[in-house]
Parts: sequence; structure tokens; C-alpha cells
Amino acid sequence: MGLFSKIKNMFKGENKSQEKELETKEKVIEEGGEKQEETKELSSAKEVEHQEEVSSEKEIKKESEIKKDTSPNEVPLKRANKVYEKGLTKSRKGFVSNLINLTSKYHRINEEYFEELEEILIMADIGVNTVMEFMDRLRSRVQKEKIEDPEALKEIIVDELFIIYVDDNILTNKINYNPDGPTVLLFIGVNGVGKTTTIGKLAWKLKEEGKKVLLVAGDTFRAGATKQLEEWSEKVGVSFIGKAEGADPASVVYDGLEKAKQENYDVVMIDTAGRLQNKTNLMRELEKINRVIQNAIPNAPHETLLIIDATTGQNGISQAKSFQEITNITGIVLTKLDGTAKGGIVLAIKEEVNIPVKYIGLGETKEDLQPFDIEQYIYGLFKDMM
Repeated sequence: MGLFSKIKNMFKGENKSQEKELETKEKVIEEGGEKQEETKELSSAKEVEHQEEVSSEKEIKKESEIKKDTSPNEVPLKRANKVYEKGLTKSRKGFVSNLINLTSKYHRINEEYFEELEEILIMADIGVNTVMEFMDRLRSRVQKEKIEDPEALKEIIVDELFIIYVDDNILTNKINYNPDGPTVLLFIGVNGVGKTTTIGKLAWKLKEEGKKVLLVAGDTFRAGATKQLEEWSEKVGVSFIGKAEGADPASVVYDGLEKAKQENYDVVMIDTAGRLQNKTNLMRELEKINRVIQNAIPNAPHETLLIIDATTGQNGISQAKSFQEITNITGIVLTKLDGTAKGGIVLAIKEEVNIPVKYIGLGETKEDLQPFDIEQYIYGLFKDMM
């Protein structure tokens, strides 16, 4: 069984588990009713009352056992599955429908089939280098396993694409929390990628997890950036610190970190300017901010998250490479993935810059920012292929 089949069965298994739970509950109630009727015929009124109490207790106990078997994470997991499915609709209808049409077009695998497949993958923003590696692997597998029917290749295509993504690495979407004092998250990215909005949404998620969160407006150059972050802090109910437009970003960061330490904040989220057109100035600014952070809190920042707009395609990859030259990036947040039919950019990012995608934006609401999960991504993107 291939990777995609296992994931598909896993998600289908959740639905079967729900049905089984419902059937078990109904059976418990039915059995309880039957026992009560038998008791009425054979016992006195007093005995009937006693048996009803016993039966009721058994039902409660059995239902309690059923509830214990249900994971406390099951509800948010199902919600996340729906967000992935809905958010990847555009990519699924574009990229995946092209793969399905290709399978229908050819009755046998030949060089023309491979050429068209290669074009589809490149157009999906997977990246030329990744596509070339993938095509070599696929051709080798077709030859080795003597595969002739394109239909038999559908699942293999999915498997090989994500084998390339995983590449025997341990992938994690977890935030690296500081065990001793505030955790510092530094956000970088060019203007217009949804950086401030992402910070606001992630602040809401962390607050929902019980974290005490402080937003720091380190982007003092873009007009309205400070005000926008302050509005998000009010919207999601977390604290904020900022200064007037044009102020020294490092001084804002310093004040924010001092406040975080004095008032025992769990997480400090720092916005920064995104003037990539002048890399020298931006590098100096980020170096200064990093020095301030490290002096205030050893081993911080604990995460430097690069925000990339998925709709910009290969330009987003170029941004990642440019930022990688001037600072250490620990994770990527891919925004607006619901707005592109080119869902392959997730693969390209991994291949081109080898930085894990930690969060993806799949819509406008706060709930639509989700931790990146490779299995949910596979299912949400390719479920129509099987």
C-alpha cells in the first residue's frame, strides 16, 4: 500500500470510527430497554425500579467508556481537516485535475506522457530542479516495475512527490519554546505578503492555547504598520507595544522585551520591516535587532519565521533565498495558499531552501491559519485523484 492510500484510509477511518461509536451507543440504549421489559414481566414493581437504576448506571458507564476512547484532540483535528480540504480547493481543481486529465488522455505510458507530466508539474510551481529529480525517479520506477498503464501511476506520482519532500528528514511544525522565560518569535518578509495579519492570527492561536502574548511593532517604516498591528492586538485580545512611525525599530524591540520579562509574558511576537530592495540596510537593521534580542534574552530569537505569499510562486522562492543570505530562518509561513491553483510551491520551498513550512494560510479567518501537516496536505490536495 502506497503512502497516499495509507493517509486516505486513515482519514476515512475517522469517519468509520464516528459511525461505530454511534452504533455502539444505540446498541447500549436498545439493550437497556430490552432488559427493562423482561424485568417488568418477571419482577415486582420494586424490583423493576431497582433494575432500571442498575441498567441506567450501566448505560452511563458504557457511554463514559466510549467517551474515554475519544481523543481530546479529535474535534480540532477534524476542524483542521475541513480547513485543509476547503483551503486547497483551488489547487486541487487546477493542479490535480490536470493530472487526472493526463491519465485519461493516454492509454499507455510513453515519452509524450512524460513530457506533458513534466510541464504540469513545472506549471504547478514545484520548481524545475525538483521536477527533474522527480521525473528521473518516476522513469526509473516505471522501467523497473514495467508499468504501462497511466492509471497505475497516479498513486506512485503522489508517493514520489512526497518522498522527495520528506527526504528522510524529521519534519516538525512545532514552535521552539523557551523553557526559561519568554519565547521570542521574530517575523520577517517583504511588504504585502500578509506578515502583520499572520502575526495577529498566530497570536490568537497562542492565546487560545493559554499563552500570555505580547505583540511588538518593529516595522516603524511602513506607513500604518504599527497601527495595523495594534488593531490586531485589540481584535484578538493580546498586549501590544509600539512607537511613532520612523522610530528606531531596535528601541521598540528593547522596550517590548523589557516589558515581557517584567510582566512574565510567555510569547513575544516581533514584526519587522520588509524592504528587501535594499538588502544592505535591511541586513544591518536585522543584525541590530538580533543583538538587542540576544542581550535581553539568551538564545533568542527562538524562531525566525519568514512569511511568503503562495500566490507569488517562484518569486516567493527568490525572497526566501534572499532573506536566507542575511539572517537565519528557522521556519516558513506560507500565506494565501487558498488563492492559488499552484499548490506545488510547498514542495519547491523544501527543495530550494530546505527550511520547514511551519504554518500555512488557507483563508481569511483566524482559524484558517493552520500548523503545516504533511498528511493533511496530501489528503487535501490529492483526494480527488483516487
